[in-house]
Amino acid sequence: MPTGKNFERLLLEGAFPDAPAIDSFQSKLISWFEENQARYPWRETRDPYAILVSELMLQQTRIATVLERGYYIRWMKRFPDWKSLARADEEEILKAWEGLGYYNRARNLQKAAQVICDQYDGFMPSDHGEIMALPGVGPYTAGAVCSFAFGKRAAIVDGNVIRVLARIFSFEDPVDTPSAKKAFWRWAEDLTPDQNFAAYNSGIMELGQKVCLKGAPRCGDCPVSGHCRTAHSQLAAELPRKSKKATVTHTSERVALAIVSGKILLEKEEGGRRKGMWKLPELPEELAADSEEWIRCSYAITRYKVELMVFLPAPASRECLARKTNTSWFFFNDNMEDLPPLGSPYRKVITRWLDESLENLI
Repeated sequence: MPTGKNFERLLLEGAFPDAPAIDSFQSKLISWFEENQARYPWRETRDPYAILVSELMLQQTRIATVLERGYYIRWMKRFPDWKSLARADEEEILKAWEGLGYYNRARNLQKAAQVICDQYDGFMPSDHGEIMALPGVGPYTAGAVCSFAFGKRAAIVDGNVIRVLARIFSFEDPVDTPSAKKAFWRWAEDLTPDQNFAAYNSGIMELGQKVCLKGAPRCGDCPVSGHCRTAHSQLAAELPRKSKKATVTHTSERVALAIVSGKILLEKEEGGRRKGMWKLPELPEELAADSEEWIRCSYAITRYKVELMVFLPAPASRECLARKTNTSWFFFNDNMEDLPPLGSPYRKVITRWLDESLENLI
């Protein structure tokens, strides 16, 4: 099997003694993947649309969440191609994405569909640079689409690949610095074979998912442990390392759960992060003083940990909230699907209220 294009550089960096060792690493990884690969719907197609949808869904989201909760299947049924997604209403898109978080992924997916329909007659370009220019597409996603959809050699680097390579090369510095990121992309480029690159790319990611696990690598089950400089050592469990985490800021949020005569009061989100989403209305402190506190829960967003205080507003407070220009009543009838797209913390609160109401009826 041919090695990657710059194997001499790999030899100089000390991970592999010679070119046959690189061949062996690639061959063993590909063979292991072909025998042990998981079956995912996006692996059963070469459709670039389906592959881009899966890649954006899987950014910062577990495969189990995307599949077991049906997000990918439902999305593909509702928006089966570029044209249907490009023409869809944003609120419908956000509703289909509801619960996955990081909603700009859904917005960027629609923007990419619009560019492809407007500029490429509904056919995704196969050039790596043109793919990279699409909204929401970075180097990893562009490489994945090139490799899996168009059969073009392209390196990929995600969290799983970084973990595998950090252990193979015994990279002890923080992996989230600009110089480290360049090193990982260089190693990925040099190690990607000239043939069977799609299997290699899938294999190195799946190795990180199943075997080269965070904190507890299963070196005894690894097909390429003989090429790893940290295999079977304590150092393997300690790698990769990151820079010091940002300090978590604690804050609080008061909201109103107002449900009357089969309707629920919701407030339109403001700001770019949750644009197009809805939430439980914010409750000013003076109105909270006259309302009953129902529950407290917490959620995390970026570097913030938020204590969410949920109140059952008094009638006067409820009427005051309903007069705000960014609030609206929605028919509810105990069906979450009837509601507009909601942020995850508020959807969980409403689900809990429904569950407790049902228990009280039994």
